[in-house]
Amino acid sequence: MRVLVLHSDVAADARPDELDTLVAAEAIAAALMEEGHVAVQAPFLPEPAALAARVSGADLVFNLVESVYGQDELAMLAPAMLERLGVRYTGANAAAIALTADKPATKRVLRAAGLATPAWAQAPRWDGLADDVRYIVKSATADASIGLDDASVVQGVEAVKARAQDCAARFGGRWFAEAFVDGREFNVALMDEGEGPRVLPLAEMRFTDWDASRPKIVDYAAKWDDSDAGSAKMVRSFNCAADEPALARALREMALASWELFGLAGYARVDFRVDGAGEPTILEINPNPCLEPGAGFAAAAHEAGYSYAELIGRIADGAHG
Repeated sequence: MRVLVLHSDVAADARPDELDTLVAAEAIAAALMEEGHVAVQAPFLPEPAALAARVSGADLVFNLVESVYGQDELAMLAPAMLERLGVRYTGANAAAIALTADKPATKRVLRAAGLATPAWAQAPRWDGLADDVRYIVKSATADASIGLDDASVVQGVEAVKARAQDCAARFGGRWFAEAFVDGREFNVALMDEGEGPRVLPLAEMRFTDWDASRPKIVDYAAKWDDSDAGSAKMVRSFNCAADEPALARALREMALASWELFGLAGYARVDFRVDGAGEPTILEINPNPCLEPGAGFAAAAHEAGYSYAELIGRIADGAHG
């Protein structure tokens, strides 16, 4: 196939998480060529005629668009416009991306479906906040742990409001508070294998030798700065299925239910925290997670026996259209 690897329009001086999109695009193009396809890379153009010209001649678009004009919540424009052009593309459709891009909206859907998710509150009313509860203040729409650091975990109503106001001033956008689950973190990758989604080996992010004064979170520095003290102390483990089969079964069932609930396609990741009682709760749904070779999705696929080229080839084969 002639494949266009379509990515966000990333500036040369962009943040590390944005530049990582270009790393992924390069690796995916190489993997596609290894699988026998012809692959080229180009940034997304939100103007209809320009996009039509850009995708002309492509049998498939490998969609890596994570933001438009630097805004994550506009990423749904790419699949929406590709659908209108009748172009085959990889990953989730526009509706799934639009809904899961809004984290509080995602949580409302999860709760209505009976899937556990931590309690939350939003501006301007902040209904439900309590002074005796610890919260993590997060962006309602941005991915890649934007704005997350040790100071994101706070206690009480006024601390939440102050942190949210500060983050809005620094990063823009909406911010909300989620009850902080001081437990274990799991990333569950799913991939469509033709007859429905397969749950790949369950990954736990273990916080080894962690400073007890710091909250156990995957913050921005740890995720994107290899020199950060926390980066080397977060270790990915795939032992859950063998060591804790009941927990593994619950994680798989909740991940598959999320796939069905949000109409996901191609590949996705569901992020969990597990509390001290061993109860899993869903944090976020990522419909088009990072496919960079060193990232978690590729690691789970490798654990399942796929080479990187095989992983990318399977995702391409399962494209819409």
